[in-house]
Amino acid sequence: MKAIIFFGHGARNLRWREPFDRLAALWQAQNPNTPVELAFLELMQPSLSGAIQKIIAQGIKDITVIPVFFGQGSHLRNDFPKILEECRIEFSNISLNATPAVGENLLVLQAIINYSENALFK
Repeated sequence: MKAIIFFGHGARNLRWREPFDRLAALWQAQNPNTPVELAFLELMQPSLSGAIQKIIAQGIKDITVIPVFFGQGSHLRNDFPKILEECRIEFSNISLNATPAVGENLLVLQAIINYSENALFK
């Protein structure tokens, strides 16, 4: 069995998290057999390590981390690889993979274009 972790920056304002909670809920509704957790770089919980622990507690050992960032800023170029490597060392008995930032994917960019066209021409 596989699981997914949506990884975001985090913020002091709890409302910032609401789209992430909706994203996780949408994932779970559409993929009920693939568990999902949220994790945050800073200012919010759980951390990536904490989210991995929740998934491992369910007996799952194949996890993909999806960075929900628009682009590759210093957090994704510097901080995230270090955190990911620390987690790979901490949880050496699991498969832990990561994708590029969602904002770098053509499907995501096209979804923003579609949204914008709908907003402009509706």
